[in-house]
Amino acid sequence: MAIPLLPSVQDCGNFSKSVQPYIPQLYALPSQVINHSTSLSALHQLYVETNPLISGFAISVALGFVFLVVSEINRNWSQVDRMWSILPSLYVMHFAAWARLTGLQHSRIDLVALFSVVWSARLTFNYWRRGGYQIGSEDYRWAIVKSQIPGFAFFILNVVFISFIQSILLFAFSGVPAYAILLSNQIQADIKPSDIVFLLLELTLVYSEYVSDGQQWNYQTAKHQYLKDAKVPKGYKQADLDRGFNTLGLWGYSRHPNFLAEQSIWFVLYQWSCFATNTTFGYTFIGSASLILLFRASTSLTESITSSKYSEYKLYQESVGMFFPTSLQPYQTPVRAEKKQN
Repeated sequence: MAIPLLPSVQDCGNFSKSVQPYIPQLYALPSQVINHSTSLSALHQLYVETNPLISGFAISVALGFVFLVVSEINRNWSQVDRMWSILPSLYVMHFAAWARLTGLQHSRIDLVALFSVVWSARLTFNYWRRGGYQIGSEDYRWAIVKSQIPGFAFFILNVVFISFIQSILLFAFSGVPAYAILLSNQIQADIKPSDIVFLLLELTLVYSEYVSDGQQWNYQTAKHQYLKDAKVPKGYKQADLDRGFNTLGLWGYSRHPNFLAEQSIWFVLYQWSCFATNTTFGYTFIGSASLILLFRASTSLTESITSSKYSEYKLYQESVGMFFPTSLQPYQTPVRAEKKQN
């Protein structure tokens, strides 16, 4: 079979039993795809006969080549960014579709797919309204990084990290825990109350991210309107807009509440896979852990840029946690900062 017949749910979280036996399929897959490329029925048969974790991982590697070529041709390094909100949901739906095609149980993975589609729709909309899909749009941080290292070094960075590692990461934090949940579904076919709890928790985190992104969007819109016509929009104070960065709403408790929600979403999916497989820790943590490290590094870079633009930002950093709140009270501009503004 394309997935293992395991005697217990704990084995579903065991790498040596649920993943390792299928690694040879990965080596043979490229030549098999080429040999079957002229027949859709043959490709369909290859798809259902290949372990879904292996085929999903192979797709993420193949997309790495696509991202690399497109980025080098267009000299634009945000190719993965454009797919960030789309691919994780597609990877989860890949497992749900594969289960249906092979006649396997899929009730649990359907719940994961449900939350991932909601997450994808919301994040894709937010990226679109910020202009992420406009021709030539690029994350401003890449230009800064590119200006600080030699051209050849940046090419290596693009090959190793921007194109390939990020592409694989999208599969790792979504597809890997989804695979473990799919395996557990074959042993425990029925949806449990715990699955509903995890689904509701995921949807709550998606809503939290929606709120924080909305607050940031509204603030930036008001700030740019204020800079354009010198009129303070309703609901804002001039001091808030003169500050240059948002400290209102959830942003008064966390410097990046949207990033906190995003990391939590995929950490909770990892926890869902642990609960489904009755394990406390396992290989499914690789994606969520890597995502947390990536957010820590990229956010530090973002904040170094922001603090160089706005004098009060260092005071904000001293008072408010990067991700987790450090106080029950929202941020208030210190008196010394107000005097400087006056």
